[in-house]
Parts: sequence; structure tokens; C-alpha cells
Amino acid sequence: MGCTCSKQRLAHEDPAVLATQTCFNVSEIEGLSELFKELSSSTVDDGLITKEEFRLCLFGSSKVQSLCADRVFHLFDSKNDGVIEFGEFVRALSVFHPVAPQAQKAAFAFQIYDIWQTGFIERDEVRELVLALLRESDLILSEYLIEAIIDQTFKEADLKGDGKIDLEEWEEFAAQNPSILRNMTIPYLKDLNSQFPRK
Repeated sequence: MGCTCSKQRLAHEDPAVLATQTCFNVSEIEGLSELFKELSSSTVDDGLITKEEFRLCLFGSSKVQSLCADRVFHLFDSKNDGVIEFGEFVRALSVFHPVAPQAQKAAFAFQIYDIWQTGFIERDEVRELVLALLRESDLILSEYLIEAIIDQTFKEADLKGDGKIDLEEWEEFAAQNPSILRNMTIPYLKDLNSQFPRK
């Protein structure tokens, strides 16, 4: 019965409303619905993207463990119910659109780093993400070099000198270091009509 309710709730997503809330137009949202159907049926055809399906999409395997992917999944799953519905998918993906405001991209990236959801990025969170990225990339850096990276990040970003980075400091840091947000743009989202032509 829960699945039926979820599917009914999904059926009422209005592309015109989503278009007013995102960087996508109605035809692009209709194209995204095709992509969403493909992703949400990769393991179970229930109209919802599970964490396993999300990992399968990103890595080609649902078994791969990734702190970054888990953080991104959590941010897409705005209702915190363990699945991504179509509206959540479109709204979150909009942040990655080439024309999305830098402030939106910076805020999303900030939330990835704010693992403990305190409203601040702390040294241990940065360390945890750096170590996870190194493990996932099969890279090895010395503890000294990792600490040097964290020290430099906080030297540049922690403008208040209180040992943590708030959203305002993060936005300033991102503005001074645009490469930080490089992965927050997916260029092909600008060409969805050619990727998913209307039938």
C-alpha cells in the first residue's frame, strides 16, 4: 500500500510547477522524467531511486561505498525518507545546471562538507571527506600532507578564525577559489532537449 501512495504522489508532479522552481523548462523536465524512469527501475521498478540505484548510476555497482555519493544522495533525498522521488530529483539536479546561481552551488557543496549538519564545516569533517576521496581514488598522501591541506583550507576559509567555516565564509572562499565548485556543474544539462527529444 505504501508503494501505491508513493506512486500516486509521484503522478501528481506537475512539470510546469517544477519549471518555476528550477533551471529547467517543461520540455527538459519531461526529458528528465525519461532519465528518472531508467534510473528508478535499474533494480526495482517502483518509480523511486534508492541509494543502491543511485550508486549503480554513479559507479556501475550498487556495492561501492562512497561518503561523497552518500552525502549527495542525502541532499537529493530532501524528505529524508531513504528514496528520491521525481520532484526531489529535478530540484536537486537543477543546482548542477550551468545557469544555476553560484550561491546555490556553493550552498549545496557546503552541505556536502557539513557531514554532521551543524551549519558549520569543521576540521574533522574536512579530514573525513579528504580521506574518503583518497580511498575512493586509490591515492595515498602522508598524514603531514593531509594536515597541510586542511590547514591551508582553514587559513583561507575560516575568516573569523573560530576553527569552523560557516556558509558565509564558505561562499567567500568559493568565490576566491572557483575550482572548488567545478564539479557542481554538469554541462549537458543545458542540452537536455537534444539528449531527450520529445516524441
